[in-house]
Amino acid sequence: MKTNMKNGKILITGANGMLGQDLAQVFSDYDLLLFDKNRLDITNIDEVEKVIKKEKPNYIINAAAYTDVDGCEENKDICLAVNATGPENLAKISKKYDIKLVHYSTDYVFNGENKNGYPEDYSDMDPINMYGQSKAEGEEAIKINCDNYYIIRISWLYGHGGKNFVDTMINLGKEKDELKVVNDQHGSPTYTRDVAEMTKHIIKKNLELGVYHATNSNECTWYEFTKEIFKIKKIQTKLDPCTTDEFPRPAKRPEYSILLNTKLPKMRSWKHALKEYLTSSN
Repeated sequence: MKTNMKNGKILITGANGMLGQDLAQVFSDYDLLLFDKNRLDITNIDEVEKVIKKEKPNYIINAAAYTDVDGCEENKDICLAVNATGPENLAKISKKYDIKLVHYSTDYVFNGENKNGYPEDYSDMDPINMYGQSKAEGEEAIKINCDNYYIIRISWLYGHGGKNFVDTMINLGKEKDELKVVNDQHGSPTYTRDVAEMTKHIIKKNLELGVYHATNSNECTWYEFTKEIFKIKKIQTKLDPCTTDEFPRPAKRPEYSILLNTKLPKMRSWKHALKEYLTSSN
Protein backbone atom coordinates (compact mmCIF):
# COMPACT_ATOMS: atom_id res chain seq x y z
CA MET A 1 0.00 0.00 0.00
CA LYS A 2 1.32 3.41 -1.01
CA THR A 3 1.85 5.57 2.04
CA ASN A 4 3.04 9.09 2.65
CA MET A 5 5.00 10.06 5.75
CA LYS A 6 4.39 13.74 5.00
CA ASN A 7 0.75 13.47 6.09
CA GLY A 8 1.64 11.71 9.31
CA LYS A 9 1.46 8.23 10.77
CA ILE A 10 -1.86 6.61 11.66
CA LEU A 11 -2.35 3.38 13.57
CA ILE A 12 -5.67 1.67 12.82
CA THR A 13 -7.05 -1.02 15.12
CA GLY A 14 -9.69 -3.42 13.82
CA ALA A 15 -8.11 -3.01 10.40
CA ASN A 16 -9.69 -6.18 8.98
CA GLY A 17 -13.26 -5.12 9.77
CA MET A 18 -15.70 -3.38 7.43
CA LEU A 19 -14.83 0.10 8.63
CA GLY A 20 -11.15 -0.71 9.10
CA GLN A 21 -10.78 -1.77 5.48
CA ASP A 22 -12.38 1.45 4.20
CA LEU A 23 -10.25 3.54 6.56
CA ALA A 24 -7.13 1.88 5.13
CA GLN A 25 -8.22 2.80 1.60
CA VAL A 26 -9.28 6.36 2.40
CA PHE A 27 -6.11 7.09 4.39
CA SER A 28 -3.77 5.42 1.89
CA ASP A 29 -1.88 8.71 1.47
CA TYR A 30 -0.73 8.45 5.11
CA ASP A 31 1.87 6.20 6.68
CA LEU A 32 -0.42 3.42 7.91
CA LEU A 33 0.03 0.87 10.66
CA LEU A 34 -2.74 -1.72 10.30
CA PHE A 35 -3.51 -3.94 13.27
CA ASP A 36 -6.18 -6.59 13.71
CA LYS A 37 -6.99 -8.38 16.98
CA ASN A 38 -4.37 -11.04 16.27
CA ARG A 39 -1.60 -8.44 16.11
CA LEU A 40 -2.83 -6.07 18.82
CA ASP A 41 -5.09 -7.00 21.73
CA ILE A 42 -6.47 -3.64 22.86
CA THR A 43 -7.76 -5.24 26.07
CA ASN A 44 -4.13 -5.72 27.18
CA ILE A 45 -2.72 -2.34 28.24
CA ASP A 46 0.89 -3.59 28.31
CA GLU A 47 0.58 -4.78 24.74
CA VAL A 48 -1.01 -1.49 23.71
CA GLU A 49 1.81 0.52 25.27
CA LYS A 50 4.50 -1.68 23.74
CA VAL A 51 3.12 -1.16 20.22
CA ILE A 52 2.42 2.58 20.64
CA LYS A 53 5.83 3.26 22.18
CA LYS A 54 7.53 1.47 19.31
CA GLU A 55 5.50 2.89 16.41
CA LYS A 56 4.93 6.46 17.69
CA PRO A 57 1.85 7.27 15.52
CA ASN A 58 0.38 10.77 15.24
CA TYR A 59 -3.14 9.32 15.43
CA ILE A 60 -4.77 6.14 16.65
CA ILE A 61 -8.05 5.29 14.94
CA ASN A 62 -9.88 2.66 16.95
CA ALA A 63 -12.14 0.67 14.63
CA ALA A 64 -11.97 -2.41 16.84
CA ALA A 65 -15.28 -3.36 18.45
CA TYR A 66 -17.46 -6.26 19.47
CA THR A 67 -20.55 -5.42 17.41
CA ASP A 68 -22.75 -8.51 17.68
CA VAL A 69 -25.62 -6.82 19.52
CA ASP A 70 -27.36 -10.06 20.50
CA GLY A 71 -24.03 -11.79 21.17
CA CYS A 72 -23.17 -9.06 23.68
CA GLU A 73 -26.05 -10.22 25.89
CA GLU A 74 -24.52 -13.68 26.13
CA ASN A 75 -20.85 -12.69 26.14
CA LYS A 76 -20.82 -9.72 28.50
CA ASP A 77 -17.22 -10.14 29.62
CA ILE A 78 -15.86 -10.09 26.05
CA CYS A 79 -18.21 -7.27 25.11
CA LEU A 80 -17.04 -5.06 28.01
CA ALA A 81 -13.39 -5.97 27.51
CA VAL A 82 -13.35 -4.94 23.83
CA ASN A 83 -15.83 -2.04 23.90
CA ALA A 84 -15.01 -0.48 27.28
CA THR A 85 -11.63 -1.65 28.62
CA GLY A 86 -10.00 -1.50 25.16
CA PRO A 87 -10.87 2.17 24.58
CA GLU A 88 -9.81 2.96 28.15
CA ASN A 89 -6.39 1.41 27.49
CA LEU A 90 -6.01 3.30 24.22
CA ALA A 91 -7.03 6.54 25.95
CA LYS A 92 -4.49 6.15 28.75
CA ILE A 93 -1.62 5.34 26.39
CA SER A 94 -2.65 8.05 23.91
CA LYS A 95 -2.47 10.61 26.70
CA LYS A 96 0.87 9.31 27.96
CA TYR A 97 2.48 9.67 24.52
CA ASP A 98 0.52 12.76 23.40
CA ILE A 99 -1.31 11.06 20.52
CA LYS A 100 -4.74 12.00 19.17
CA LEU A 101 -7.31 9.21 19.55
CA VAL A 102 -10.23 8.67 17.17
CA HIS A 103 -12.87 6.29 18.49
CA TYR A 104 -16.22 5.10 17.09
CA SER A 105 -19.32 4.83 19.22
CA THR A 106 -22.95 4.11 18.41
CA ASP A 107 -26.54 5.33 18.37
CA TYR A 108 -27.28 2.52 20.82
CA VAL A 109 -25.81 4.52 23.72
CA PHE A 110 -29.25 6.19 23.84
CA ASN A 111 -32.55 4.65 24.95
CA GLY A 112 -34.40 5.50 21.74
CA GLU A 113 -37.33 7.29 23.37
CA ASN A 114 -36.58 10.68 21.79
CA LYS A 115 -38.47 10.76 18.47
CA ASN A 116 -36.69 13.97 17.45
CA GLY A 117 -33.25 12.34 17.50
CA TYR A 118 -30.08 12.93 19.50
CA PRO A 119 -27.61 15.82 19.01
CA GLU A 120 -23.93 15.40 19.87
CA ASP A 121 -24.23 17.14 23.25
CA TYR A 122 -27.25 15.14 24.45
CA SER A 123 -26.09 14.35 27.95
CA ASP A 124 -28.30 11.47 29.00
CA MET A 125 -26.77 8.25 27.72
CA ASP A 126 -29.22 5.59 28.80
CA PRO A 127 -28.55 2.38 26.82
CA ILE A 128 -31.11 -0.42 26.90
CA ASN A 129 -28.85 -3.31 25.88
CA MET A 130 -25.41 -4.63 26.75
CA TYR A 131 -23.82 -3.49 23.49
CA GLY A 132 -24.99 0.10 24.10
CA GLN A 133 -23.88 -0.13 27.73
CA SER A 134 -20.38 -1.25 26.77
CA LYS A 135 -20.03 1.50 24.16
CA ALA A 136 -21.26 4.13 26.63
CA GLU A 137 -18.67 2.94 29.14
CA GLY A 138 -16.03 3.16 26.41
CA GLU A 139 -17.00 6.78 25.71
CA GLU A 140 -16.82 7.69 29.38
CA ALA A 141 -13.44 6.01 29.79
CA ILE A 142 -12.02 8.05 26.91
CA LYS A 143 -13.42 11.32 28.27
CA ILE A 144 -11.91 10.62 31.71
CA ASN A 145 -8.50 9.34 30.58
CA CYS A 146 -7.67 11.33 27.45
CA ASP A 147 -7.66 15.00 26.48
CA ASN A 148 -7.05 14.72 22.74
CA TYR A 149 -9.91 12.65 21.35
CA TYR A 150 -12.60 12.49 18.70
CA ILE A 151 -15.56 10.27 19.50
CA ILE A 152 -17.53 9.63 16.32
CA ARG A 153 -20.95 8.07 16.79
CA ILE A 154 -22.25 6.03 13.86
CA SER A 155 -25.34 3.88 13.23
CA TRP A 156 -26.72 0.92 11.28
CA LEU A 157 -23.35 0.34 9.64
CA TYR A 158 -22.78 -1.69 6.48
CA GLY A 159 -19.85 -2.05 4.11
CA HIS A 160 -17.72 -4.40 2.08
CA GLY A 161 -15.64 -7.07 3.75
CA GLY A 162 -17.87 -8.03 6.67
CA LYS A 163 -21.22 -9.45 7.72
CA ASN A 164 -23.92 -6.79 7.53
CA PHE A 165 -27.68 -6.30 7.31
CA VAL A 166 -27.70 -5.44 3.60
CA ASP A 167 -25.97 -8.63 2.48
CA THR A 168 -28.00 -10.72 4.93
CA MET A 169 -31.29 -9.44 3.50
CA ILE A 170 -30.13 -9.99 -0.08
CA ASN A 171 -29.28 -13.60 0.74
CA LEU A 172 -32.63 -14.11 2.50
CA GLY A 173 -34.41 -12.52 -0.44
CA LYS A 174 -32.87 -15.06 -2.77
CA GLU A 175 -33.86 -17.95 -0.50
CA LYS A 176 -37.39 -17.02 0.58
CA ASP A 177 -40.65 -16.04 -1.11
CA GLU A 178 -41.83 -13.90 1.80
CA LEU A 179 -40.08 -12.04 4.63
CA LYS A 180 -41.18 -10.15 7.73
CA VAL A 181 -39.05 -7.13 8.67
CA VAL A 182 -39.34 -4.84 11.69
CA ASN A 183 -41.06 -1.54 10.93
CA ASP A 184 -41.04 0.25 14.31
CA GLN A 185 -37.31 0.88 14.82
CA HIS A 186 -36.03 4.10 13.23
CA GLY A 187 -32.46 5.02 12.36
CA SER A 188 -30.03 6.11 9.66
CA PRO A 189 -28.28 3.36 7.68
CA THR A 190 -24.67 4.38 7.14
CA TYR A 191 -22.04 3.26 4.63
CA THR A 192 -18.58 2.60 6.07
CA ARG A 193 -16.94 4.34 3.13
CA ASP A 194 -18.72 7.58 4.00
CA VAL A 195 -17.70 7.26 7.67
CA ALA A 196 -14.08 6.79 6.61
CA GLU A 197 -14.25 9.87 4.34
CA MET A 198 -15.77 11.96 7.13
CA THR A 199 -13.11 10.76 9.56
CA LYS A 200 -10.47 12.00 7.13
CA HIS A 201 -12.27 15.34 6.87
CA ILE A 202 -12.16 15.71 10.67
CA ILE A 203 -8.45 14.93 10.81
CA LYS A 204 -7.39 16.96 7.76
CA LYS A 205 -9.33 20.01 8.92
CA ASN A 206 -8.02 19.53 12.48
CA LEU A 207 -11.52 20.12 13.80
CA GLU A 208 -12.25 20.89 17.43
CA LEU A 209 -11.84 17.87 19.68
CA GLY A 210 -14.95 16.20 21.08
CA VAL A 211 -18.00 14.21 20.00
CA TYR A 212 -19.31 14.05 16.42
CA HIS A 213 -22.17 12.28 14.68
CA ALA A 214 -21.38 10.84 11.24
CA THR A 215 -24.35 9.07 9.66
CA ASN A 216 -25.86 9.19 6.22
CA SER A 217 -28.72 11.69 6.21
CA ASN A 218 -32.44 10.96 6.45
CA GLU A 219 -33.99 8.08 8.33
CA CYS A 220 -35.98 4.90 7.81
CA THR A 221 -37.08 1.69 9.48
CA TRP A 222 -35.49 -1.70 8.90
CA TYR A 223 -38.50 -2.56 6.73
CA GLU A 224 -38.07 0.57 4.60
CA PHE A 225 -34.34 -0.10 4.39
CA THR A 226 -34.97 -3.65 3.15
CA LYS A 227 -37.58 -2.40 0.67
CA GLU A 228 -34.96 -0.09 -0.88
CA ILE A 229 -32.36 -2.89 -0.97
CA PHE A 230 -34.79 -5.17 -2.83
CA LYS A 231 -35.81 -2.36 -5.19
CA ILE A 232 -32.20 -1.69 -6.23
CA LYS A 233 -31.36 -5.40 -6.53
CA LYS A 234 -34.69 -6.18 -8.25
CA ILE A 235 -35.55 -8.87 -5.71
CA GLN A 236 -39.19 -9.93 -5.94
CA THR A 237 -39.57 -11.46 -2.46
CA LYS A 238 -42.76 -10.29 -0.72
CA LEU A 239 -41.98 -8.03 2.24
CA ASP A 240 -44.28 -7.71 5.23
CA PRO A 241 -43.81 -5.08 7.97
CA CYS A 242 -43.92 -6.37 11.52
CA THR A 243 -43.48 -5.03 15.06
CA THR A 244 -40.49 -5.57 17.32
CA ASP A 245 -42.72 -7.67 19.57
CA GLU A 246 -43.37 -10.04 16.67
CA PHE A 247 -39.64 -10.53 16.17
CA PRO A 248 -38.12 -11.05 19.64
CA ARG A 249 -34.33 -10.87 19.97
CA PRO A 250 -31.98 -11.41 22.95
CA ALA A 251 -31.08 -7.70 22.99
CA LYS A 252 -33.68 -4.96 23.19
CA ARG A 253 -33.37 -2.33 20.43
CA PRO A 254 -34.05 1.41 20.71
CA GLU A 255 -37.15 2.58 18.86
CA TYR A 256 -35.71 5.92 17.70
CA SER A 257 -31.92 5.97 17.45
CA ILE A 258 -31.50 8.84 15.01
CA LEU A 259 -28.25 10.78 15.47
CA LEU A 260 -28.48 14.48 14.63
CA ASN A 261 -25.40 15.87 12.90
CA THR A 262 -25.03 19.52 13.89
CA LYS A 263 -21.24 19.90 13.63
CA LEU A 264 -20.10 18.28 10.35
CA PRO A 265 -20.97 18.83 6.69
CA LYS A 266 -24.20 17.04 5.86
CA MET A 267 -23.55 13.52 4.58
CA ARG A 268 -25.39 12.19 1.52
CA SER A 269 -28.70 10.41 1.95
CA TRP A 270 -28.72 6.77 2.98
CA LYS A 271 -30.49 5.89 -0.29
CA HIS A 272 -27.67 7.35 -2.42
CA ALA A 273 -25.01 5.65 -0.30
CA LEU A 274 -26.84 2.31 -0.45
CA LYS A 275 -27.10 2.47 -4.24
CA GLU A 276 -23.36 3.06 -4.54
CA TYR A 277 -22.62 0.17 -2.18
CA LEU A 278 -24.86 -2.20 -4.12
CA THR A 279 -23.48 -1.22 -7.51
CA SER A 280 -19.78 -1.10 -6.58
CA SER A 281 -17.28 -3.85 -6.00
CA ASN A 282 -14.73 -3.65 -3.22
